[in-house]
Amino acid sequence: MMRSMKNARSLLAIFILLVMGSFFYSSAVLADNGELYGLSNVEIQTELGDRDLKETAGALINVVLGFLGIVAIVLILVGGFKFMVAGGSDEKAKEATGYIMSGIVGLIIILSAYAITRFVLTSLMAATVE
Repeated sequence: MMRSMKNARSLLAIFILLVMGSFFYSSAVLADNGELYGLSNVEIQTELGDRDLKETAGALINVVLGFLGIVAIVLILVGGFKFMVAGGSDEKAKEATGYIMSGIVGLIIILSAYAITRFVLTSLMAATVE
């Protein structure tokens, strides 16, 4: 019991010394060297580029919608393949037709989302860029 109390006190003392020591080293970090909070070279260090946030969001949305379009086309192709190899089975043909219809509905939704996104981003760019 006595030994564990000594160990706990030692650990507490070491912890306090480490915390107090960290305050002495933090003053060097807060020195002002003319940079804006140390963020002047973030663009160079992270290699993110200097595009506007609206343009980046638009590009990201276009990539996601393009990927979803590819998935919808693959779904239509799978449905077409299943329809061709159905071999006269009504159940397989109905399942294949369901795939094709799901792909078409998906494409309609994706193209609508693309049109809405394009309209919103174009309007936003026109309203904010003077």
